[in-house]
Amino acid sequence: MQWLSAENLVAVATAILGVVASAVMVWYERRVPRRKRIGYRVQLDAPIGDGQRSSRTIRREGWFDTAAAGMTHASMVLLRIENDGSQTIGRDDYQGPGSHGLTVEFTERTILGVSVTQPSETSHLLEHFTQERGFGYQDGILRLPRVPLNRGAYYKLLVLLSGGRVGDEIQLSGDLSEGDVHRNRSATPDDKAPLFSRAARLITITLTLCVVALAVIVVAQDDSPPPIGCRSGTLTLTGSTAFAPVLREVAEKYERDCADEDPRIEVDPHGSAAGIRDLAAAGADEEGGSPPLVVLSDGPRPSGLSGLRGTQVAVSVFALVVNEDVGLRNLSTTDVRRLYRGEIANWNELGGRDLPVHLVSRDANSGTRQVFQRRVLGRGEIAHSSVDCVHKDDPTAPVIRCELDSTEQVLETVAGIPGAIGYSEHARASRVRGLHRLDLDGEAPSVDAIEHGTSSYPYREIEYAYTYGQPPANSLASGFLTYLTRGIGQEVIRTHGHLPCWTPAGMELCERPLP
Repeated sequence: MQWLSAENLVAVATAILGVVASAVMVWYERRVPRRKRIGYRVQLDAPIGDGQRSSRTIRREGWFDTAAAGMTHASMVLLRIENDGSQTIGRDDYQGPGSHGLTVEFTERTILGVSVTQPSETSHLLEHFTQERGFGYQDGILRLPRVPLNRGAYYKLLVLLSGGRVGDEIQLSGDLSEGDVHRNRSATPDDKAPLFSRAARLITITLTLCVVALAVIVVAQDDSPPPIGCRSGTLTLTGSTAFAPVLREVAEKYERDCADEDPRIEVDPHGSAAGIRDLAAAGADEEGGSPPLVVLSDGPRPSGLSGLRGTQVAVSVFALVVNEDVGLRNLSTTDVRRLYRGEIANWNELGGRDLPVHLVSRDANSGTRQVFQRRVLGRGEIAHSSVDCVHKDDPTAPVIRCELDSTEQVLETVAGIPGAIGYSEHARASRVRGLHRLDLDGEAPSVDAIEHGTSSYPYREIEYAYTYGQPPANSLASGFLTYLTRGIGQEVIRTHGHLPCWTPAGMELCERPLP
């Protein structure tokens, strides 16, 4: 089974180990410390006499250099006795026989003297260290009284010893009701304290090894699957010239990423309406199948073509563009409609410069023109009156108006004729010198503003990809549409100034009708 891969097993094992380790630590923290516990630490075990059998080299001065009994083989031990449980320990919690509560045994060594110290806030503990309460020593045995200890309380014992050797075993023992006595590790002055506990080091090392193993497996694998949607065959992309740059780049990436399938994709845009007609005709000629043809259309297909199946691809934003000499940056929708009804012949009537108006439009096959008429004008444009966009061929026409075949031609013509105005996909218009985009009713053509819901800019439309019927799942048309809408194509769509429909914001805009 696919999910039983090596990296999946390592990932699952790592996750399970992490959960189990966390659960064990939680159990330990909640269950174990709730017992009554007395811990002890050996914080110092050092030689004093030069006759002490130790690997350390010492030098004595003053009182330590005397020949007092036992000092030649003397050593000193500092013990810390602490309540490291979660409950207070009272005198009655000590269960051993006799009046004392705990016993410390120094193997092979003899006790010469003991000093008891504790923090100033617990100085009352000293009253318990009396012979009547069991405090005393004999040979290598030290008896400690039944000292009540609050949580976290402690006291220390400085013990002077003779004989034996430094490092010999030191054992504290005693019986506690519902509790225990145990040794805690304590760094002596000659030790370097560990950064982490042994349990923490073990868990960290184990988890690190699992993560490293997973990374090695993932990196070492060279059988990574191809991008989604890779298919073989031939395909033609046509329709919108405004969306053509996106199609060309996505087609190149698809052929490169899916080279093992050897797909062949031709991009031949010549207008949304023309592409829709070509698809309908090709589908009618195809017997019981879907032709290898995908049409990109600026807006939905005309009614009556029920055999065409549409896929929402992106929200496209368009813009009105004017020659730089016009001198205007914003027009109201009312003024735009007056311009395209032929009611304004000179820009000075709208506050611009003294230049005649030249309307540079797209032909009837253009989806960009259809969107402009539907979203901005609310009606069709007037008849064209010029072939070259400079001279009026119809003397009775109120203004010069021409029609061109592509977005590139419109942009080049508007940039080259003073007083010219046209329309285009907004991102492409920003890259042409000699013209600039117009705001409509104070709203700029901005994809970001539309995406974030802060703009009501009207000149926009949903871009559709149409096929004739449902193409087979293993066809190049189906694979390319998946790549375009949900794969790397989304990045290309956004790079060219469109908003992909399969992003969260894009889905919301594409699903609801545009105003």
